[in-house]
Amino acid sequence: MAHYDLIIIGSGPAGRAAAIQAGKLKRKVLVVDRKDRLGGVSVHTGTIPSKTLRETVLNLSGYRERSFYGRSYRVKDNIDAGDLKARLHMTLDHEVDVLEHQFNRNHVDTLLGMAKFVGPNEIEVATEAGDTSRITGDKFLIATGTKTYRPDYVPFNGRTVVDSDEFLEMSEIPRSLVVVGAGVIGVEYATMFSALDVTVTLIEPRDSFLDFIDSALISDFTHQIKENGVDLRLGSAITQIEDAGTHVEVSLENGRHVRADMLLFAAGRMGATDRLGLEVVGLETDHRGRLEVDRKSYQTKVPHIYAAGDVIGHPSLASTSLQQGRVAGCHALDTPTLGESPWFPYGIYSVPEISTCGMSEEEMQEREIPFEIGVARFRETSRGQIMGLEHGMLKMLVSLKTRRVLGVQIVGEGATELIHIAQAVLNLKGTVDYFVKNTFNYPTLAEAYKIAGLDAFNRMPIPDEFKVKKKP
Repeated sequence: MAHYDLIIIGSGPAGRAAAIQAGKLKRKVLVVDRKDRLGGVSVHTGTIPSKTLRETVLNLSGYRERSFYGRSYRVKDNIDAGDLKARLHMTLDHEVDVLEHQFNRNHVDTLLGMAKFVGPNEIEVATEAGDTSRITGDKFLIATGTKTYRPDYVPFNGRTVVDSDEFLEMSEIPRSLVVVGAGVIGVEYATMFSALDVTVTLIEPRDSFLDFIDSALISDFTHQIKENGVDLRLGSAITQIEDAGTHVEVSLENGRHVRADMLLFAAGRMGATDRLGLEVVGLETDHRGRLEVDRKSYQTKVPHIYAAGDVIGHPSLASTSLQQGRVAGCHALDTPTLGESPWFPYGIYSVPEISTCGMSEEEMQEREIPFEIGVARFRETSRGQIMGLEHGMLKMLVSLKTRRVLGVQIVGEGATELIHIAQAVLNLKGTVDYFVKNTFNYPTLAEAYKIAGLDAFNRMPIPDEFKVKKKP
């Protein structure tokens, strides 16, 4: 029976980072994954596919150039599902190849099959071929991620009624689409397909959506997606979803009705833990199949078993999962390491993009922190004009007491790239003065930081050293 220092279940971002870290520490490590290829949800159905699809849509549709050439402008007149999949498969093959190379280079063993605990330090792995093997380990990391939530009242058929995993396998682009669930996944796909001129209805039972984002940003975002053609319906639950063969009929609690060629159900995900045999090792999950861990070490209540990534819940980002996996791997192997930065960015790859770092205006008010706001519109920048940007904004929140920048929110082109400037300043405890003094390349969208910084700076009390001294 093979024995390892660390056995990792799942090869998504958390499992990948932990495995490579363990390999670099010259420990014996095994990664078990239930799929036929490494990479996990992030590579095959989640992060990488959806972002690749977004880039393909924006490029082929000519969406970015329409402010110059008109709404009818297209790079390719007839875009079909094959066009969307071609780039997708190339990207996924590349990601898997890179991952396999990284594992080989760091002497990480891999085994494809379904793992379950059969003892405190032992797992059984069943392959698709029907073979089973038992393996023991000193430490374990559960990095199984999540799976789609599929409630009984939704008549999934893999064709006209699909979940977010099945959505990528569509045989043709629908003329009309209903998206149920205005979370990150639902908003991303709804706005992507709206850019393809698909008629999109986005349904969310709650009265609001993306509540962790600053309300001013959501207001601007809502205006843009409605202008782009998304029919946003908030505040009414679904009473019935009917598979009518060639189309889907959706009835809402408020009496309204929606008909579309396809329905994407994207209302939540569940921790992929139900087949791990956790009861054998004394672990329990919450109602969403997620595990509770110590957020500094990522240990579960069973000390030699760790968990990281989406399987532990919030924030459920590929970026934070990578960090969690690295930290968990080091702790499991008794190796001191750098921890995680206090501030990390959120990125929503919708059309337009949203990205935030730090506190929102609502959080500042709840904590009763006196603050000032600085705002910059992308159309105010020369680069924005060159790119034809009619929308987009950067909002900066600054403490009146310390002058520190405590939050930045961006909506618009390149938001997920631009946010890292804010992240650096936040983690280094920088003040608004940095943006006033700093010189940015011209013309760039990053100039929006200087505009927003000056906007806030000019509204704030003048520091004593800059006050004009009156002569006696």
